[in-house]
Amino acid sequence: MIREELRNVAIIAHVDHGKTTLVDGLLKQGGVYRENQETVTRVMDSGDLEKERGITILAKNTSVHYKDVKINIIDTPGHADFGGEVERILKMVNGVILLVDAAEGPMPQTRFVLQKALDLNHRVIVCINKIDKPDARLGEVEDEILELLMDLGANDEQLDSPMLYCSGRAGTATEDPLEEGKDLSPLFEKIVNYIPAPEGDETAPLQILVSSIDYNDYVGRIGIGRIERGSVKVGQEVAICNYHNPGVVKKTKVVSLYAIEGLVRQPIENAKVGDIVCFSGAGDITIGDTLAVAANPEPLEFVRVSEPTMEMTFMVNDSPLAGKEGKFVTSRQLRDRLYRELLKDVSLRVSDGDSTDEFRVAGRGEMHLSILLETMRREGFELACSNPRVLYKTINGEKCEPMERVTLDVPMEMVGVVVEKLGQRKGELLTMNPIGNRTRVEYSIPSRCLFGYRSEFLTATHGEGVMNTIFDGYAPYKGEVQMRFTGSLIASEAGETTRYGLYNTQERGQLFVGPQTQVYEGMIVGENPKYDDIAVNPCKKKQLTAIRSAGADEKLLLTPPKYFTLEEAIEYISDDELIEVTPKSIRLRKKILNTEIRMREMMRRRRELKGQ
Repeated sequence: MIREELRNVAIIAHVDHGKTTLVDGLLKQGGVYRENQETVTRVMDSGDLEKERGITILAKNTSVHYKDVKINIIDTPGHADFGGEVERILKMVNGVILLVDAAEGPMPQTRFVLQKALDLNHRVIVCINKIDKPDARLGEVEDEILELLMDLGANDEQLDSPMLYCSGRAGTATEDPLEEGKDLSPLFEKIVNYIPAPEGDETAPLQILVSSIDYNDYVGRIGIGRIERGSVKVGQEVAICNYHNPGVVKKTKVVSLYAIEGLVRQPIENAKVGDIVCFSGAGDITIGDTLAVAANPEPLEFVRVSEPTMEMTFMVNDSPLAGKEGKFVTSRQLRDRLYRELLKDVSLRVSDGDSTDEFRVAGRGEMHLSILLETMRREGFELACSNPRVLYKTINGEKCEPMERVTLDVPMEMVGVVVEKLGQRKGELLTMNPIGNRTRVEYSIPSRCLFGYRSEFLTATHGEGVMNTIFDGYAPYKGEVQMRFTGSLIASEAGETTRYGLYNTQERGQLFVGPQTQVYEGMIVGENPKYDDIAVNPCKKKQLTAIRSAGADEKLLLTPPKYFTLEEAIEYISDDELIEVTPKSIRLRKKILNTEIRMREMMRRRRELKGQ
């Protein structure tokens, strides 16, 4: 059976190449909105963090109708840290739309997502987007895309993929770059005529591969997947099975069934092969499971998502200010929340730490883990976390570490300082090409050597540089590298900071706290330009006498403190420091709060290093 009235397609691209904006145009021209209906931009980015950061974090499903064909569209994340979302979503579709920025050309994540699509033998429609940019370079980008396809081993059909020229913001597409586009009809036509229709046996036993999970307070867990064969109806007895765990089969019933129509889920009574459906009734279903007939369940193989490369330790907050700002503070609540996240994030790993209050959380990168932390603090969780550590592997008896492929677009006059810094961090220069008045530099560099570099890079390029990274396999360990050359200013006693105390402290370095801030012994209140840590007392008060008044403090001028975002804090802290994360605050602290014990430990470590 071939479903000619249906197409399933995913939109894949590098971050900021315009996927979600193009989906906006497809929805408007696909009849999803009424003529007078008020619309918002980037409607698919529905999460608060997605709206704030302007990035897609979770893959989203929608659908439009063109002529007599229903087109299911999946909008995917473009950031490398959320590549696990893209890998599993590609199993639900029969073809992809590859978006490439008309000025930037193919970027690291373009290579990653295209490789995954080619491995599954999907048909590809190439869209060169943002052609209305003043610095668009269509001819060069075309050549770069063809080179990329050849480099990734595309077959003859994929090398002849159709190429369109789009402006997602204007809602236009054209096959000829010299023609002015009127609407997105050329793209709709290509989807209908080039992307194959789903096919399968409607009479065969049911198989639905669960590729995504949602949650609803009323019906519980909702599985989302494509019907690979057979048909399904509400009330049907089914079995949950898994290809990698064949011995475990759980029987359940399909309580409700939904089809995705535009931006809403429409309740339906039945669906058949090729349809992308949402269903409830299976309370413990997870990504990678197969929904099959109860009599003879046959699981489908699920794509093996790439392993995490980095881990952090999440732990119960034990600082003197613990429990004052958070709603969920215990190890049981923290454990439940982390293990619950595993059910919908296939590229995350959680394991118990060295004590009952610690958990090791491994992910794809700093952003992957920081988004999880930010989500948890907004839910009311209070916890502490360590700095990120890379996960090493032993390959053929040799210690290997994860490598990153870094692409940097920098103004020509600033290339020297960028090359110098990356050279110090064990980076290996791959290519350097001029693009207009800028230079694109590509490096292969150990993942651990990029910790803390992003803010340094933006400072060095005066905010004009663009940096993108993607995991590039494992390579032999490159040796020790010192990446932080500053120390910390650490509060020596608890209390409330005073203007007088901060005025005397700011001579030592950059402050991280302002006046009237609660601090405790061991909390980091500033940065020492030199490598050593210094104990300071920002709570010190001026002794009052007959000729001294408290109001005299108002004349003391303080330099504005530096406040960290969560990502900046994760990049900044060193091995012996922690971040205290609460719904209201982000504080930096030492692992050992007591000044005397910490100094003894530091001296012991130095003696050990000298002995070596």
